[in-house]
Parts: sequence; C-alpha cells; structure tokens
Amino acid sequence: MFAKVAEERSFAGAARAMDVSVATVSRGVSRLEDSLGVRLLNRTSRQLSLTDAGRTLAASASQIYCEAEKAENEARDMAGMPRGLIRLAVPMYFGLRWLAPILPDFFRAYPDVSIDLHLSDAVVDLVADGFDAALRIAVLPDSSLVARKIASVARFVCASPDYIDRHGRPSHPHDLDEHHCLGYAYRARQDVWRLVNGAGEEETVSPRGQLRVTNVDALIPMALSGLGIAELPEFVAAEYLADGRLESLLPDWSIKSGGLYLVTPSARARPAKIEALAEFLTTRLSQPSWRWPR
Repeated sequence: MFAKVAEERSFAGAARAMDVSVATVSRGVSRLEDSLGVRLLNRTSRQLSLTDAGRTLAASASQIYCEAEKAENEARDMAGMPRGLIRLAVPMYFGLRWLAPILPDFFRAYPDVSIDLHLSDAVVDLVADGFDAALRIAVLPDSSLVARKIASVARFVCASPDYIDRHGRPSHPHDLDEHHCLGYAYRARQDVWRLVNGAGEEETVSPRGQLRVTNVDALIPMALSGLGIAELPEFVAAEYLADGRLESLLPDWSIKSGGLYLVTPSARARPAKIEALAEFLTTRLSQPSWRWPR
C-alpha cells in the first residue's frame, strides 16, 4: 500500500489502483510507520510528500509491489484466458473510424475481457485518470510511459482542387503564410506545422485560417469545400487523396512522421488482458489500409 501511495502521491489514487477504501490504505500505511518507528509521509490537507526515510523505502517497496503484481498476473494467466476491464483512451476520429470496426473480433477472441473506451483528442494522464492504456498518434516525447509502436503515420498538407484553382498552389512553406490554413488545438507541441526538405532545411507555419478545432474530423468539411488548407494524418487523408477530393501540397517538403503507439504506465506489470490487446492491435493495424501512396 505504501508503494502505491508513493507512486500516486495520493491515498485516494492508491485506493483506486488497489480497489480498496481510502481508510484501508491510510490504516495500512500508519501500521507500517508504527512498525518501523519512523514517519514515511508528510501529510497536509492538500498534498503528500515523502520523508527521507520514505524516499529510501519507496524504491524497494515499488519493486516488491511490481514483482507481486507480476506473479499474480502470471498465476491468473495460468488459470485461463485474459480477463477483466481495460480502461482505454483513444483519439476520437481514429477510435470511430479504425478501432471500433475491429473490436467485435477482439471480443470474440477474448470474451472475458471488457473495454471502457474513452474517445477524445485530449491527451489523458494515464496514471492520474486511472487508465490502463491509450492509443496515441504522435512523435512521442520522452516520458515515464511504456510505448509500443504499432505503425508509422505520415502527415500531409492538403487542399481541394477548387481551393488550388482559386488561391494557387504554394511552392514553398513560407507561401502558406498567405493562405487559409486550418488549425488543430491538440497538436503535441503547439499548433505549428514543422516541414523539412531533403536538404534538412526546416520551416514552421502557424495556421491562421478561419477554423481551429479540437477534433480532426471537423477539418474535413472545410478542406473539401475549398475553404482552407489542412494538415492531416495519413489515416484521415488517404481516402480523399485516393479519390482526388484532396491533393497533397509541397511534394519536396514533409512533416516528420509520427506513429501509432499503445502506451501503458511504466510502474505496473502489464497483465494478460493488456498483452492480449497489444498483440491484437499489432496484428490488425501494423499493415493498415490507410497507407498513402498505396
């Protein structure tokens, strides 16, 4: 219990993670402090902090907890199929367009697993918000999460033929400053397009169009109507590039490719249900039909 309190910096967070009451966790930590004859946590009304003794013990306690959790998961795996609830966070468009259609096959393969699917483009805090895993589409920064890359995801600067006819075709990224570029609020590093060419030159573009959104799906009607240039991930753009409703701009420049990742908290042993999900997603999505050019 102390290991989880140290990890979560919260009695309530530890209680949720262990599926017990806050009072149970508080009593358990108090008994440990009484047994050791030393205070492990400084408690205030708003926060917890580790004492020097607490910091010393926390690393060993966390290792013991992870080993116990791993042993429990291995024993559970021996008893049968993966089972239990997975709280999974997924970007809205990707979840509806590419994940939801394959979930029936997952549930047929793993009838004892259930999924609480959270659809939002906002990046959740897996530990603080109590998620078991998330799918993320990004160039992932360094973090304390464990990330498994499932597929690469290219990005395209696109416009409709009608927009190009009326406003011209940009030949260099700095030309985009004069165009109606549509914005996306949940870009990992601010709402800026970073383009590079074969010589390694980099240009940045700040979208200044009439629309900025928190869901990439909302960019598509504007782009198809010829009212702006959109920067779209491959799994969104491919079908419109294929049928000619959108065209890819700036062929000599590209936006750094990201990836589709399954991320999980690093401090926890991954139970069988998460491993089953990871293997399923890798099998079904590592060679996706959205590739462009095909």
